[in-house]
Order: sequence, then structure tokens, then C-alpha cells
Amino acid sequence: MLAIQLNNNIIPQLQLDDTVDKALQLINDFKVSHLPVVSEEKYLGLISEDDLLDADNKKMHIQLLQDDFIDISINENEHFLQAVNISNQYQTSVVPVVNVEKEFLGSISGQNLLRTLGTFSGAQEIGGIIVLEMERSQFIISEISRIVESNEATILHLNTTIQPETGLLTVTIHINKKELSMVVAAFERYEYDVIYYFGEEKFENEIHSNYRHLMNYLDI
Repeated sequence: MLAIQLNNNIIPQLQLDDTVDKALQLINDFKVSHLPVVSEEKYLGLISEDDLLDADNKKMHIQLLQDDFIDISINENEHFLQAVNISNQYQTSVVPVVNVEKEFLGSISGQNLLRTLGTFSGAQEIGGIIVLEMERSQFIISEISRIVESNEATILHLNTTIQPETGLLTVTIHINKKELSMVVAAFERYEYDVIYYFGEEKFENEIHSNYRHLMNYLDI
């Protein structure tokens, strides 16, 4: 999904002759912490709520705060994950969208990014999650897929992250089954380190059921 597909014009833009007071009011009204500043359709940067609050004179034009503008944006034809990266890196509540001429097209809100990321990651799909930890050299996606599919399951989504402290690779696998005991056992059989998993574990349920039957028997 491209940035332009998430772009909207609901979040207002500021002009250089707008006052600090007006900017703060818009930030409050739209429940964001940043607003884009535009001049003659050209995008100039983001102004933050913190910098506006620090202004000595709330009647001053934001033109006088240009040194505080945050120069970040995303091109309309970039993937939306780049907007997620920008928002995370600079801790902004909106990501402005521009064309190649740096003309302002609109903004992507943090909430919209979060919703889209949830859909992209398959978070709404029914199933279970298994998290593995391994050396990067151990990561072979074809083998992971084969292990999952050999247990009559399908990978809905797979994500990898590097742990900065250890350098190990964390692999999060979302599969289309909630009952994970057989898949987990298969990974462990192939000496994968399963650090945790989330689903409805038939094996654990059977243990609890057997325990209850034993207790009932002892009560007789």
C-alpha cells in the first residue's frame, strides 16, 4: 500500500502567518501533537506542540519559529511502512505526504498508520502466534514454512526483528490454527527455540481435563 492511499486532508495545514494561538487550538481540536506548515502549496515542515508551547508570545506568527520546523515527509509513491518508520523515528503524530516537487498533498495520522499496520500484519485474522528465536544464519523461511504446512497449517504472516542486545533474530509467525501444540512440538523437534506462543492448546487442555478426572476419582 502506497502513502498516497492513506493520505487525507482532514488534518489541517498551517500557513506562515498563522499565530501560535491558532496552531495550538487546531492541535487541541484535532488531537494531534504536530501540524504541517505550508506556503504557496510547498511543504515547509512540521511544527510540534512542545515548540508552540515554548513560544514566548502566543500572538506571534509561526514564521518566526521556522528554525524549529521538523523537516520530514514521505513521497506519495513510497510504501506506507516508510511512513511508519518515520513516525516511529521522529515520534510524530502525523506524517506529511508530498510529491516530487515537494508540494503538500495531505497527511497520514498515527491512528491511520496503526490501523493499516494491523491489517497489513494480519492481526485481525483468526489463528495462533508462535515466536521463535535464532541466529540469523539459522533463518530459512522454506524450512519454517515446511514445518508449519506439515502440520496442516498455513502461515498468514511472518515478521522478523533483530534483538539489539543479543543480535539474535526473533521470528513471529501467525498461522491459521489456534491449536498450536503439534506445530510447537514440530519446531522443538527440529531444535528451534520457541520462546512463547499464543493459542488454544489442546495438549494443555487435555492435561487439565485429566487432572479434573483424577480429582473426581479420588473424591469417590
